[in-house]
Amino acid sequence: MFSKKSICVIGASGLVGSNIVKEALNKEYLVNGTIREKNFSKKENYLQKLYNSQNLNIYNSNMSDKETLKSAIEGTDAVFICCLVPTYKGIDGTPAKELNYERGYKEIISPTLNGCLNILELVKESDVKNVIICSSTSSTNPIPPVKVKNEVDHWSDEKLQCAEKKYTSAAKTFMEKAAIKFCNENSIRLSIILPTGLYGEGLLPDHLKHSPFSWLKVLIETGNPKHTKIPNDSISMIHLSDLAKLFLSVYENSDKCGRFYGVYKSLHWQEIYLECQKLLPNMVMPELLSENLIEPTKFNFSRRDSLGVKIRDFPTLLKQTVDWIKSDPFQ
Repeated sequence: MFSKKSICVIGASGLVGSNIVKEALNKEYLVNGTIREKNFSKKENYLQKLYNSQNLNIYNSNMSDKETLKSAIEGTDAVFICCLVPTYKGIDGTPAKELNYERGYKEIISPTLNGCLNILELVKESDVKNVIICSSTSSTNPIPPVKVKNEVDHWSDEKLQCAEKKYTSAAKTFMEKAAIKFCNENSIRLSIILPTGLYGEGLLPDHLKHSPFSWLKVLIETGNPKHTKIPNDSISMIHLSDLAKLFLSVYENSDKCGRFYGVYKSLHWQEIYLECQKLLPNMVMPELLSENLIEPTKFNFSRRDSLGVKIRDFPTLLKQTVDWIKSDPFQ
């Protein structure tokens, strides 16, 4: 039986971090959570409404400033790094795809890479031996593509990602490789969870601004879809509660480490919209595709499944997401 200890969740007000906090509190962990300065008190108030919040301590911290993180990390048994959110624009608002390499690396890749290493250096100094990082499936796209991806053998090429101006994705690849090297050199057990497409329930009002909540909210309220014509593409997804369970499971199972997919599966957009129509029969259906549909991305989920978490299917997670948005949760 795993003995519950104190954990630290860096990025506790984000979509993933807040759900890890919620799940950990439900399991009676002592939790230190960090939030950046912007709107600190409002975000803290929402987290303090969670069940067992008497076991939650919130710190005002920034991953670029080690001193602000020190109190939150010291004395904990594990650090969950959930603050490495994707950045799609440069400092002045220029879209990532319009940046040259120098700016792309400096303004998008470096903050993620250096922020992660700052945290890991403090983890080392604090003698914490367990780290779990939230990354992205975007770091697992090998060239040439493979029929079935796995998270052990398959990596994106960060140099090619930069050449294609995919700096946001490259940031994850650079960060993961640097984190693995650092933790290997310092005897830290590192696990990396690779999610995308976060459905379920947000815990703060700002979460409604994120996809898919934002486009589902419009679809519910107006009937207008995200697309005029269904893209011939697939997308992966998972329920946030299932994802949070994966994070805690990989920590609680001391024999687990390395990379783990944090997704249910990948579905074609046409299948996604047809499922939406079952729940919202009055919605405007985007133009269906007449050409052959591409095959959705396929994953080897043996490592994910070894964590023992039951992952709910798409019809279930979509309905629960739609019902949550319809409930007008923050009014």
